[in-house]
Amino acid sequence: MDRRLLAVMGVSLLFALIVTAALYRLMPGGSASATKPKRTQMRDLVIAARALPVGAVIKPDDIKVIQVPAEQFPKDGFSRVEEVIDHPVISNILPEEPIRKGRLGARGSGVGLAPLIPEGMRAVTIRVDEVVGVAGFVMPGMRVDVLVTGRPPGSETVVTRTVLQNIQVLSAGQHTEPDASGKPITARTVTLLVRPEEAEAVTLAANEGKVQLVLRNSTDATIAQTEGRALEQLYGRHARTTPQESEVRAAARPSPQPVAVEPQPPPPPPVHAVVVWRGAQKTVEQVELSHAGWRGNR
Repeated sequence: MDRRLLAVMGVSLLFALIVTAALYRLMPGGSASATKPKRTQMRDLVIAARALPVGAVIKPDDIKVIQVPAEQFPKDGFSRVEEVIDHPVISNILPEEPIRKGRLGARGSGVGLAPLIPEGMRAVTIRVDEVVGVAGFVMPGMRVDVLVTGRPPGSETVVTRTVLQNIQVLSAGQHTEPDASGKPITARTVTLLVRPEEAEAVTLAANEGKVQLVLRNSTDATIAQTEGRALEQLYGRHARTTPQESEVRAAARPSPQPVAVEPQPPPPPPVHAVVVWRGAQKTVEQVELSHAGWRGNR
């Protein structure tokens, strides 16, 4: 073989090897990066060792610590066990789920419903009938209106009035969270989240009348202006009124105006026929007699 051809082939092969090596080094997965691997920074993350329901207070056996890449660490997560111990749970936490600040209440705020009550608010529980209102269809987190039916003081009329509107349901019976299937909860008691003055209104309504809940859209915050509905308005003209209401209505009616009556002339005295015999002659004469005369001849 010609030496010149061998030299050209050798130079071409060497040039190809040089270019390939340069390109390999410039690639992200090349030997340059492989020789200096990038180290991933890890952080400790506190997660739930088991399911933690609402109202539970976190204990050391309820949690564990794992390591995750720093870029995957939640913004509201915890790195130390001491940061979550003795905090109440205000939202269900699943097993292996990171413990977040938004799922925990303040340390020492209590157990059960207490951690769910914001500062300045109150939780009031009322008894409801299973067949009245939405007692059989209510779930925690829903919004309801509270209606009361009763007799106002000094009145015999039954009235239904909206007492409170757009009130949040904290719990239904013993449930503070909807069940896993999302089905309604049947309960005889419902706990509502209200302000102190609203708690007074609900308590008074429950003691003096019959309370009913009306379900509303949770996104509807409109406060309706209502005057209530009386039993008389419901039945209209068919409603029976009490004697007191009849007297009030009679007093409100205008008194009738007197009608002038013209005097009538006295009736004429009655006329009677009298048969008179004069000997053998018979005559008939008409005689007018007054009532006094009649009474005198009787």
